[in-house]
Amino acid sequence: MIPPGSTIGIVGGGQLGRMLSVAAAQLGYKCHIFDPHDAPCAVDVAADFTRAAYDDVEALQRFAESIDIATYEFENLLVEPLKSLGDKLLPGTKSLEIAQDRAAEKSFIEAARARVAPWRITGSLDDVHAAVSDLGSPIVLKTRRYGYDGKGQAWILSANEAEDAWNAIGQEPAIAEAGIDFFAEFSVVLARWGDGRHAVWDSPENVHREGILRQSTVPCSDRVGAQLAEAREAALGIAEALGHVGVLTVEFFASDDGPIVNEIAPRVHNSGHWTIEGSVTSQFEQHIRAICDLPPGLTGLMRGHAVMENLIGDEVDRWPDLLHERGAHVHIYGKGEARPGRKMGHVTRVIR
Repeated sequence: MIPPGSTIGIVGGGQLGRMLSVAAAQLGYKCHIFDPHDAPCAVDVAADFTRAAYDDVEALQRFAESIDIATYEFENLLVEPLKSLGDKLLPGTKSLEIAQDRAAEKSFIEAARARVAPWRITGSLDDVHAAVSDLGSPIVLKTRRYGYDGKGQAWILSANEAEDAWNAIGQEPAIAEAGIDFFAEFSVVLARWGDGRHAVWDSPENVHREGILRQSTVPCSDRVGAQLAEAREAALGIAEALGHVGVLTVEFFASDDGPIVNEIAPRVHNSGHWTIEGSVTSQFEQHIRAICDLPPGLTGLMRGHAVMENLIGDEVDRWPDLLHERGAHVHIYGKGEARPGRKMGHVTRVIR
């Protein structure tokens, strides 16, 4: 057990690191942020900050000496340098290695006996044409690495669009994934401890626009709810196969054939933000509990239901009106410039 008063290192200084730091402070921990940027938003609420490149092994080694346990807030990190943190890093690098390569991720999910859409590896235009021939259309090309919030993706609606899609993703190594007919998107957010204990929240039903999560509603609709038992079993199987410690998020499509895994995120997740006000224990506090080997917190809903809305780009300028709204819980991330597509904050409404 890592007791309160210890220092938690967080690799990455974005909004997830910020919210982890707030949750850690409430439990009596200090947080030390490691990030290459000048003024990442997590530093505003952390006790210490190391500014260094993510592949700076010497800096990571010094960072490791200053902390008692470490975690990360996003998965697009080089794995080898992070091994400098040794056993202090939770979740471990296996979860990172799987989640940051879509081909490895799909194979791993299937090996864990969860379902994914039909897919193929593509490394050339010929491979793309072969995938179209094999899978039919529509299909979506997704770069194997560094894709998030809809980035690194291109749709092929007919065979004559293959070359344009291949060029649109920069001719990068990719997977081709068959388009599936689904009626909703939802996620299973869970936390796992090193001894196998786990806790699962109510699943949010999610709405995306342009590849970016816009809204999460808990509890989900009855039609989606009928698929939750199977989805939770699949998500727990993935967590166990990874040996994951901390929060893990598995995103699903709800289809007439049952739940289909879209992707996994080995960390706290945007679709779990509602838990800060909507659940007895937030995903951020639970992650701290899991990596520090503290007892699990309760995950039940505080009230009838909760709705989380992301504030994207200049939508954050609505903050005065949102603060006047009774019952609205407003989170502004302090990220500075409100660029299009940038997550600047969120608001959660918890309703009896």
